[in-house]
Amino acid sequence: MIIGVPKEIKNNENRVGATPAGVNELVRNGHTVYVQATAGEGSGFADEDYVRAGATILPSIEEVYGIAEMIIKVKEPIESEYNLIKEDQLLFTYFHFASYEPLTHAMIERKAVCLAYETVERPDRSLPLLVPMSEVAGRMSIQEGAKYLEKPLKGRGILLGGVPGVQPAKVLVLGGGVVGTNAAKMAAGMGADVTILDTNLARLRYLDDVLPANVKTQMSNGYVIRELVQTHDLIIGAVLIPGAKAPHLITRDMLATMKPGTVLVDVAVDQGGCIETCKPTTHENPTYIIDDVVHYCVANMPGAVPYTSTQALTNATLPYAVQLANKGWKQACADSNELKLGLNVVNGKVVYKGVAEAFNLDYTPVESVL
Repeated sequence: MIIGVPKEIKNNENRVGATPAGVNELVRNGHTVYVQATAGEGSGFADEDYVRAGATILPSIEEVYGIAEMIIKVKEPIESEYNLIKEDQLLFTYFHFASYEPLTHAMIERKAVCLAYETVERPDRSLPLLVPMSEVAGRMSIQEGAKYLEKPLKGRGILLGGVPGVQPAKVLVLGGGVVGTNAAKMAAGMGADVTILDTNLARLRYLDDVLPANVKTQMSNGYVIRELVQTHDLIIGAVLIPGAKAPHLITRDMLATMKPGTVLVDVAVDQGGCIETCKPTTHENPTYIIDDVVHYCVANMPGAVPYTSTQALTNATLPYAVQLANKGWKQACADSNELKLGLNVVNGKVVYKGVAEAFNLDYTPVESVL
């Protein structure tokens, strides 16, 4: 198969779809890989590294899309890429369709085969291609939240871990999944007073067992959230419904009850956000303020640490990419239910129920396109 790795062009996105080691594995399996010039520079990989791995360097994004049967990316295509995508071309990347309707309609129109990292799902309901970036984003949410609690950045002016004789910051984590667990772990490690909420009692029991003593678990519901946001300094939104839009757990009216300088970090922004006042921001302009509450809603948080993120992502995606390249997408998805669940839009048809429901589109069972 002919595989293309274009340079990411979303604002401040420094990751790349494959490391040189990943490219080498695809080449060893008999495939041809084209990498756009300087695609890996932001992650610390030079063109020469890809050439040594067996890739061919192409100067432009147009040439990569023009020659490739499968495109391996990190972020969803943006508007300037839409017309580069060919009918029947396989795109293997993060899409988060349910949060952005224009992208969904564009991929339907291009009749591409869109296999989304975020909905590839194992039998135990885990999301193997979302996990590595969720781990990064969860840990970064605390790193960034701690920074924006500083007074010059309009935060409360509170040190996350406190000092002897002064209480630490109070951190509230909404969601006990991968993002929430990593956020709680980092906040606890920095000495904060942490509360983590979830609706799954079995998950809360597990978290109570494995997290440090300065992390408290509590069952999540609207009443509890409304009470807790009034007393916490840093609030992390870590909610995920696979392939669907995130629910608003923090509503507009709750902001007035928060302390001035409270920091909200909405890691769910890729899926529409779990904070009603959330809107996507970039690493260039990461925050905005509503009712004296700081909102950090960067849609590609792991893009700020691309050396770590690209390697973690390729570790997870490469086995699936090899299956797709070796067998072709139809056979690979027929053989692997995990990959089949990753199909979202195929040849103009929406084959993932959560995406169809988000925009009231016709839903086609995925089995009919295999």
